[in-house]
Amino acid sequence: MPSSLSESTVQQIIERARTLASEQHFAINVAVVDEAGLLRGFLRQDDAVAGAIDVAIKKARTAALFRTDSLELGATAHPGGAIYTLEATNGGLISFGGGVVLRDARAQAIGAVGVAGATVEADQAIALRAAGRA
Repeated sequence: MPSSLSESTVQQIIERARTLASEQHFAINVAVVDEAGLLRGFLRQDDAVAGAIDVAIKKARTAALFRTDSLELGATAHPGGAIYTLEATNGGLISFGGGVVLRDARAQAIGAVGVAGATVEADQAIALRAAGRA
């Protein structure tokens, strides 16, 4: 992965996610954000549910803003957890699978990808592969 999110890198990530989702017969929304959580690229596949648009963006923002995959944050963002109510910060976040940190060759966070519209498990797997981490 390059040291920053170029337009071509963003498009490659989106294309990997699109291909994987299509192979698995899912229609997804995929968002790519930079390290500040600002949108760099987005795709809504045909037949992807509209409600998952915001979810994909929030999954990506969550991972980017905390430099931690959304699934990992979810482990402690539950009632009684150390970061319960985290989702109510930063304009709304998501703490379940599908938001994956993008890292450069030096392992520095450069952004994140968020996938929504399949199952949570499939969202996570597609995001990991789109990010080149699986």
